[in-house]
Formats: sequence, structure tokens, C-alpha cells
Amino acid sequence: MSPSVSAPEASNPTGVPLPEYAGNGTPVEQGGRRPGRLAVIAGAALLGLAVLSSFLPGGGGQGGGSPSSSFSHRPNGVSAWAELLSRFDRSVDRLRGDLDTVRLDPATTVVVLDAPGLHEDEAEALGRFVRSGGRLVAGGAESDGWLEGVVDDPPLLTDDGVRIASPVGSPPAPEVDGVRTVRAAGWASWEETGELRPVLGEEGRALVLAGDVGSGRVVALADPSPVQNYRLADDDNAALALGLVGPQSRTVLFAEGPHGYGDSEGLGALPRRWRLALAGLGLAAAIWLYARSRRLGPPEEKARPMPPPRWAYIDAVTGTLARTRRPQEAAEPVRRQARELIARRAGLPPDAGPDALYHAAINLGLPPEEAAAALGSPGPSEEATILAAGRALARLTGGQR
Repeated sequence: MSPSVSAPEASNPTGVPLPEYAGNGTPVEQGGRRPGRLAVIAGAALLGLAVLSSFLPGGGGQGGGSPSSSFSHRPNGVSAWAELLSRFDRSVDRLRGDLDTVRLDPATTVVVLDAPGLHEDEAEALGRFVRSGGRLVAGGAESDGWLEGVVDDPPLLTDDGVRIASPVGSPPAPEVDGVRTVRAAGWASWEETGELRPVLGEEGRALVLAGDVGSGRVVALADPSPVQNYRLADDDNAALALGLVGPQSRTVLFAEGPHGYGDSEGLGALPRRWRLALAGLGLAAAIWLYARSRRLGPPEEKARPMPPPRWAYIDAVTGTLARTRRPQEAAEPVRRQARELIARRAGLPPDAGPDALYHAAINLGLPPEEAAAALGSPGPSEEATILAAGRALARLTGGQR
């Protein structure tokens, strides 16, 4: 039975690293798993960043992603409300940054909707603004919490919402003058009105409260959906949106600081989610470049490196055997295999004599010195004899020198 000689299984007496080869002779790329692992890590990091950013206040996404932001064109934004006011010759502007760091003109109307992150100092600044004559339109998520800094007896929200609301009281409040029905999403209503009074609601549940506080006025909207983009055209929602902001002489200021829009310029003016997403994309790009950096090295070779020929392997093995202290014993398996191959190919019996094997080896094309070495005849030196026997086996197993 012919032995299967494979170059990768040999020891490497030269000390030069040799490539690994698959069963079909194709080189196995070293470190091929590293780019894949890094790509997975980059993807996981970016996904985690996206999930984390969804819990942070601030804009993002399509035209500003915060609910009730006048910059947002999403269904839950109020950009359409701001445009509606402009079409009715109302002056509209935006307040960026924290509300306690800007001067709030009492002659204006400030709109603060869906601002759960509004801090105490900003609420107190809004309270001073209202008491000095300003008009505040407030409401949305957790607004009953920060309204404590604006009114002495704040209202209280409940999840029991209103879907179809009508004006409450007679005569109706100026905020709902000309309004018959308002369609809402039913997210919330005012459970307790505090010092404000209901002006729009349904069956004892108030959707809109209003009341004078000091020299100013507060309008509290439990559910901001009637003035959001996707419902502004329903029923009399647009009329309500115009009435909430008060007389035409007042400039309407939409507070965008609670939605993540600061007073900085350039990249600093971007919402926090956008800045975090850009940082994550930069990190992912850096990891990808590092993972693919091996392609920026020397150009690829024109020909694919092939496994070394078997004669090189045989020479390496015989050279190693020649340096052992018992080279003849170590080389005997090589000679035995060579003799078996000669006898099999020549059709000789296993116990054929040396002369018959020698002539058969010559007929098989072995040089005389290699044929003699394969049969155990001494040569000029032990190392030369072992190398000759190895070359004979290489020829018999198909290697070409």
C-alpha cells in the first residue's frame, strides 16, 4: 500500500514558516477570523448605541425625532402647527437651549409640549414669565410634574384619555371660540384641574385647561395629539391650534431645548441623538478600517502559492534523519517502503533477493546510486546514502525533482 505523503505534515528543518493548506491544496488564510469578529463587534456596538440613544431626550431621525417638536415632520411632530400659524400671519420662532438661560418676553406665547426632562429651574423661569404677563401653552408627557413650578395648585394627569372633545362651559373660553369638536388620540386627560378650569373635554374628563396666573395665562393640554402633524386636519383641530396661542399680536415661541436642540452652532447644534449616532458611526468605521487594514499592505502575488513538491519534503526528512545519532535505524522505514514499491511495481514476490530488486529498480528508472541506496548498499557517506534513499522513495511515490 503506497503511503500518502503530505507536505504540511513534515517538520520544517529550515525554520521558515510555511503556509497551511486545505485538503484540495488551497492555502488557508491565516487570521481570517479576525475581520469577521471585528465586524460583528462593530455591528453590535452600533446596535447598542441605537438602542441607548432611544432612551435619551433629544432629536434625531427624520427632521427631528422628539414628540411635539416644531422641527419634526414625523406624525407626532408639530411642524405643521408652526406652518399653520405662519400662514395666518402669526410670527413664529424657536427657543433653543435651557429656558432659564434666555430672557422670556412677557408679550409672547411660549409652547412647551412633551418635555419630561424639563428641570426645576426652567419651570420656575416659566412661572416668572407667566406671572409677569406671558402666555404658556404646556402639556404632554409628565407635564403635571414640572407645572408645579408654574402654578401653585397644578393639575394632575391620568391615562384615561379623551377621543372626541367639545367646549366646556358657557360662554366658551377664548381658546375654543369657534371650535365644535376636537379629535384626539385618547392618550391622557386631566384627572384634577387644580387652579385651572376645563375649557375642552368629554363626559367629565378635561382635555384642555386654562386659567389666569398673575398677569399671564396658562393653557394646559393633556394630550398634544390634536395639534400634532397627523391629526391637525381632523375636525376642528386646526381652529383649536390657532386659539391656543392667544391674540395675533403675540409672537409664538416653540421651546426646542427640551427636545435636545441647544443654542450652539455647527455640530454642537445637532440634537444629542444625532451627535451620539455620528460618534457611533465614526467608531464603527474605524473598526471596519482596522479589520480591513491587511488589504492596504503589499500587492497580492500574481500566482497562488502552491504546496512544496514532495521531493523537498523527502529531502527535509532525510536531512533531519541524517543529523540523528542513529541515522541507519531512522532511515530503515524509508528503504523498506522503497523496496516494497519496487517489488510491487516489478511484480516480484515480497521475498525477492537484492539482485532482482536492484535490476527491477533500474528498469523502473531509478539511477544506480539511488537504487543501491534504497536496497541498503553503502555509499560514499551515510548522509549521501540516506539522501539517495529518500530521493528514490520520492521518485517511486510520484515526486519530481
